[in-house]
Amino acid sequence: MEEMKPCAANSPPLTPLGFLERAATVYGDCTSIVYGSNTVYTWRETNLRCLRVASSLSSLGIGRSDVVSVLSPNTPAMYELQFAVPMSGAILNNINTRLDARTVSVLLTHSGSKLLFVDVFSRDLAVEAVAMMTTDPPILVFIADKEEEGGSRADAADRNKFSYTYDDLIQRGDPNFKWIRPESEWDPIVLNYTSGTTSAPKGVVHCHRGIFVISVDSLIDWTVPKNPVYLWTLPMFHANGWSYPWGIAAVGGTNVCLRKFDAPLIYRLIRDHGVTHMCGAPVVLNMLSATQESQPLNRPVNILTAGAPPPAAVLLRAESIGFVISHGYGLTETAGLNVSCAWKPQWNRLPATDRARLKARQGVRTLGFTEIDVVDPESGRGVERNGETVGEIVMKGSSVMLGYLKDPSGTEKALKNGWFYTGDVGVIHTDGYLEIKDRSKDIIITGGENVSSVEVEAVLYTNPAVSEVAVVARPDEFWGETPCAFVSLKEGLSRRPTEEELIEYCRKKMPRYMVPKTVSFRDELPKTSTGKVMKFVLREIAKNMGMTRLSRM
Repeated sequence: MEEMKPCAANSPPLTPLGFLERAATVYGDCTSIVYGSNTVYTWRETNLRCLRVASSLSSLGIGRSDVVSVLSPNTPAMYELQFAVPMSGAILNNINTRLDARTVSVLLTHSGSKLLFVDVFSRDLAVEAVAMMTTDPPILVFIADKEEEGGSRADAADRNKFSYTYDDLIQRGDPNFKWIRPESEWDPIVLNYTSGTTSAPKGVVHCHRGIFVISVDSLIDWTVPKNPVYLWTLPMFHANGWSYPWGIAAVGGTNVCLRKFDAPLIYRLIRDHGVTHMCGAPVVLNMLSATQESQPLNRPVNILTAGAPPPAAVLLRAESIGFVISHGYGLTETAGLNVSCAWKPQWNRLPATDRARLKARQGVRTLGFTEIDVVDPESGRGVERNGETVGEIVMKGSSVMLGYLKDPSGTEKALKNGWFYTGDVGVIHTDGYLEIKDRSKDIIITGGENVSSVEVEAVLYTNPAVSEVAVVARPDEFWGETPCAFVSLKEGLSRRPTEEELIEYCRKKMPRYMVPKTVSFRDELPKTSTGKVMKFVLREIAKNMGMTRLSRM
């Protein structure tokens, strides 16, 4: 047995790029992409378009270790570039379209981006960002959008700033191009900058092997069948759409592309295209279930949600319409969801409120992951599995990042003792299921008591007048800090509750030390493009409110 060793025949590098090649063979005549009123491609056409773009990138001198950035919403070009860029050997870097020009400039400089694909409606942002760079700027490629008014072509000013158009690269590219396979499955394939509730983005680097594993793992865990119809409500620039650009190709699905979130449009697309699957943060569930368009679905639609613990009240409301909700947990550093609330058949017999409470937990590791735990951050020892003892969530598995780009100290801090330290706080219940209690920075310490902002938010969500809520710490002269709730109310209320009434509502449902001492009403809470509430913005607002006084509970 000692002579049995890896060889070229049994150990070629794993890569998700081969999913597209296979889809063109198996599902060649099936629809791959639908967008707007007139844009429809098959898997055979999508494969050829990606090969042409990869060929053109190669002819421009783009190759291994080069970073190619993309600034685009969920359009067909954005989907194709998830394959086309790494098929040229380059490293794909998706950039959040809602960032300001200065931040985009910083990311382009930090990544050393050689080329930037720019959606027609992000051209001003891109041009301003590039003008701020003090290093060599990337080549700019213009992406038109014939389905949108005013998006069909570049004007004279654009042509002076952009070297090529996306259509140029398709037309000049070789459809017989031999795409560049990785020399090692540990070669980088994507660079993603974190864009959650932290204000200091980090460049997360993933390899071909990790993306291959998480793509297949995500399909298995969510039980995605062949030929699903997937609606792109989750931005692809957020952790590469949780790996589903590659995963949907693996099963020959139809990608229904969507430029921006619009509840009435989403309901129309679900109806017109027979959508079976979609992903999104809990705020997406809230928007879909709270709109006037919220009518019972003709057929069930599977929604995978993550990003924050979904309030039980929102889960109940969305499921009553016909959405079948799965809940998971992952980070940019894990390339997708590596923890899921695996459902047990006996839970179906429980009352709806109990089912929603169980579904709000993050769950257990997915099949493709190795191990997760909750540990004492000082000793590194696992905490007691009683659903009460909190600690830091740690994990290990094939899709954990290679590290943070140009940040060895940050990498060393996150990857240590054989684990990835997430910075999230959680507990493990007696049945082995993980539940997040908070980001470590979102724990509110008031008078020596730890208050989970998530738990306070869950109570406020049960108030029928509340649409959205986020709880952060506000300085307090006596307690150090106290909970401050930022609340947006539902539209059309005959009577709006007062701050005192919401505080009293909480007082009846939780220990007094957890009750918010401040309630600030907002028309809308500040969010990232993925629907995640930007708590760092709210923390700064709460800080600027000054100290609360005479709040002795």
